[in-house]
Amino acid sequence: MPAWLVWLIAAALLGVVELTTLTFVAGLMASAAVVSAVVAAAGGGLVPQVLAFALASFAALALVFPFATRRRRGRLRGAGSYRSGVEGLIDRPAVVIEQVDGMSGVVRIGGELWSARAYDQTQVIAEGTRVAVFQIDGATALVYPREFA
Repeated sequence: MPAWLVWLIAAALLGVVELTTLTFVAGLMASAAVVSAVVAAAGGGLVPQVLAFALASFAALALVFPFATRRRRGRLRGAGSYRSGVEGLIDRPAVVIEQVDGMSGVVRIGGELWSARAYDQTQVIAEGTRVAVFQIDGATALVYPREFA
């Protein structure tokens, strides 16, 4: 079996590992295996193939590592990180559709109607008031009045 075919099989296996585990590292190694397959197809021996694999793996990790680190640090600190799902609703502006108090109410957040309660249980927020989402509790938004620029 030709060496280039072995590298392509290794790349395919690493690609399957990437698809099943979503580790991202396996995908980078799969691309390095493709580079080694090209070296093998060009007539490079075993040592150049292994060196190509190692260098391509290292280069891919060196290229991706700063972005991954920056994203992970941003998520840990909370500053500038991407939030999705209900976390993405926190601090979003909303408008009171039905009066909100400590027990019930309805707000519109980004075009969707949500059941709501006032974060401060003693507060009553009138219809039409602009509020901000403080927290999501199940399917209920906890809100508080806030001025938006």
